[in-house]
Amino acid sequence: MTTNTTTAPGSNLVGKLSTWLMIIATVALAFVICVEMINILFYDPWSDEQFLFKLSGSLSDVKIGPLTYLMFGSLAVALMMGLPLAFVTGGLGVMFIYLVGDSLMLNLVPGRIFPMMTNSDLAAIPLFIFMASMLERAGLIEEMFSVVYKWMGGLSGGLATATILASTLLAAMVGVIGAAVVTMGIIALPAMLKRGYDQKIALGSIMAGGTLGILIPPSILAILYAVVAQQSVGELYLGSVVPGLMLSSLYIAYVLVRSWINPKLGPPVPVEERISLKEKLLLTKNLIAPLILVFLVLGLLFGGIATPVEAAGIGSFGAIVVAMMHGRFSIAGLREASVTTTKASAMVLWIMFGASVFVGFYILQGGQQFVTDSILGTGMSPYGILFLLMFLLVVLGMFLDWVGILLLAVPIFIPIVKALEFPGLLGFPPVAGDDVVLWFGVLYLVNMQMSFLSPPFGYALFYLRGVCPPEISMATIFKSSLVFLAIQAFGLFMCILIPGIVTWLPGLVYG
Repeated sequence: MTTNTTTAPGSNLVGKLSTWLMIIATVALAFVICVEMINILFYDPWSDEQFLFKLSGSLSDVKIGPLTYLMFGSLAVALMMGLPLAFVTGGLGVMFIYLVGDSLMLNLVPGRIFPMMTNSDLAAIPLFIFMASMLERAGLIEEMFSVVYKWMGGLSGGLATATILASTLLAAMVGVIGAAVVTMGIIALPAMLKRGYDQKIALGSIMAGGTLGILIPPSILAILYAVVAQQSVGELYLGSVVPGLMLSSLYIAYVLVRSWINPKLGPPVPVEERISLKEKLLLTKNLIAPLILVFLVLGLLFGGIATPVEAAGIGSFGAIVVAMMHGRFSIAGLREASVTTTKASAMVLWIMFGASVFVGFYILQGGQQFVTDSILGTGMSPYGILFLLMFLLVVLGMFLDWVGILLLAVPIFIPIVKALEFPGLLGFPPVAGDDVVLWFGVLYLVNMQMSFLSPPFGYALFYLRGVCPPEISMATIFKSSLVFLAIQAFGLFMCILIPGIVTWLPGLVYG
């Protein structure tokens, strides 16, 4: 038996054309690299002598304005092609260094990367990631949700409330987003859908609760911000505690009010499935060890007894001890947690190195002053400029990941914010000059929490999609995020309107 397959002539033509274009582009690039290598090896870089042509310094006369559009336009095109952010930023940084300067200017690359490699605060990142991975693989997250679920299940909207509460506790343990959203999606979503919960409330509570890890200590992003902004990690952690708890409370209030108005949106657990107060109290013993670990790590940090790295090291060791106490420790789990930590840490550090080279070169060329003058020259008030920066961060959050946004935008935005005075809005107190960087840092963290929920590319949306039942569409997930996104925007506005929400606790502890 024979089958005849026919292919459209047009598709054959397109395929051949694409192949030939790829071959031509590769040959052209190889030719350019060979010519440049000959120039570097055999010709004096300070003379006008060259072999065929020389690209080094070919853009040296380009002004900072056109160079800004050229650099960030190239970055946008490369990212839209689906290329990895870490290699795009680093590659473009090296390319523009060579095109604007010369081969000797490439010394900027190790000059930007080496100081990061010697920054001790960055060592806390893999340790906190390991702590999160160890607790997740030990099954303690499921156990924690089970306890909170049994306590809150009797309320209308109780399961969604339990999800947010468990996510808040989880945020204080792990400091990363993906684990919280995925784990709660696997555990809490089936339980809520089985009870007849409204899909938007169920999905929204998981995503909003899961994103609290970016704000509540020990947030990984807060450590990175502190390194970039030369800010105290302890102060930034303290400043983010009240906003984090405020947002968690707002999520819970929304769920409870909606479920109270219309109980069908979040029906309570049937009476026969509820447990007595005595049984609830007995269940809480399962939370004692993880909570002690959290309070130990954060207490050492906030009390100034330990540095972030030391606290993270204690937390990592404590996570292993807690897993052993609960009978969940295994060599296989330890190996998996270590591999996950290595992969996540490598991703973060590669993005840091690449973005640092790209932004470092741009600032060296006068880009910082160009952006500052352009924004300050708009004539807007300080708060108008602040809202513009927040809007730009939201837009960036729709397309870039949080590490990329931090390293591309924050080094440029911080000097702008430092140059402004914030006298207060609607009669509320002003922001003290010494607190501006801390205040802006927490605003940035809240903004990045919004970016995880922002359609069309918010990470939490796709984390949850990966564990959702197939009957739940992506459109439903998008819609479920909008209300909680509005709550986050309200929380961000409250932190801007009342700076004391951010600055009160650091001022109380550090004076």
